[in-house]
Amino acid sequence: MIRKLVGTCILFLGILGQKILIAQDVQYSQFYAAPLYLNPALTGASELTRVGVNYRNQWPGLNHSFNSYSAYIDHYIFDYNSGIGLIFNGNQESMANLSTNEIGLSYSYRLRLSENFFFRVGGQVSYMQRDAFFSDLVFGSMIDIVNGSIGDITDELNGVPLDSRHSFVDYAVGGMFYNDKFWFGASAHHLTEPNVSFVEDQTSVLPMKVSLQGGYKINLAPGGRDFFTHAYQERSVSFAFNYKEQDPFNQLDIGAQLFLQPLVLGVWYRGLPTKNNLPNNESIIALLGVSLESGIDIGYSYDFTVSKLSQRNSGGAHEISIRYNFLWGDEKSRNQRSRVIPCFRY
Repeated sequence: MIRKLVGTCILFLGILGQKILIAQDVQYSQFYAAPLYLNPALTGASELTRVGVNYRNQWPGLNHSFNSYSAYIDHYIFDYNSGIGLIFNGNQESMANLSTNEIGLSYSYRLRLSENFFFRVGGQVSYMQRDAFFSDLVFGSMIDIVNGSIGDITDELNGVPLDSRHSFVDYAVGGMFYNDKFWFGASAHHLTEPNVSFVEDQTSVLPMKVSLQGGYKINLAPGGRDFFTHAYQERSVSFAFNYKEQDPFNQLDIGAQLFLQPLVLGVWYRGLPTKNNLPNNESIIALLGVSLESGIDIGYSYDFTVSKLSQRNSGGAHEISIRYNFLWGDEKSRNQRSRVIPCFRY
């Protein structure tokens, strides 16, 4: 009971927007399978039309689950060297029925620097809404320690409605420099650091998130010819990183993926010492995916918890991504696939 009370009160303080806890963004282990969420500059980066969905179930071993989902569509406009996209993001925490939903529009422009080098720049504007239902929270003053019964909420909410909602507009920008072997990009989300508090007279900013992404792709000896297209199957290995900083936290994902068309195998590590030199070894991630010539990509990853939370308590994290790339337009442009950024596939 004590553990439940402590957890409830900590969560409550964070939800109401006190400065004790600061809101943080959802993270995806398959960050390149959520391209518009990672960096607005990746809008239209496939130089095709792309539709995708992502789902993450984090720490299912705990009593209260954390579920995140994303859906997006983007399209590349050849005549204007531009990409346009639409993204939906959402996450839900079951204890206080706290949910955050976002709908955003993104745009990117591709600039050709030389025959083989390109630079993409992009921006995104989003409408975000946070909802919470506090009636299931349990406070110490509600518990009758004599008979163990739980009464009604008294004055803990201090006038806050049991069903609360807060909306705001958010902005993000990003850029990426690349050729056919390497890429390096940066993005910044929550540029205005919006207020996310449910309490009218309180201010709790959503800190700006700055992230850096990069990697290098090594082509291996090609495989056999595809039965339908007669093209040689790709064999390659890619090494990449994704660094994120959102005050007061920072984190680094680093790893590799092996592509033996159509099979993708990946492994990477998440963790980085914090500013206070505290241990931040979060997880080891394993991925299995398929990337079909038809344009369908399906990936599944699992996070093995290596922090003090432990794998036994957390249950790790499950993540699934599905996307479909196809050409919408002149069929003579199908060779545009060769100019796709050589990022991780997941």
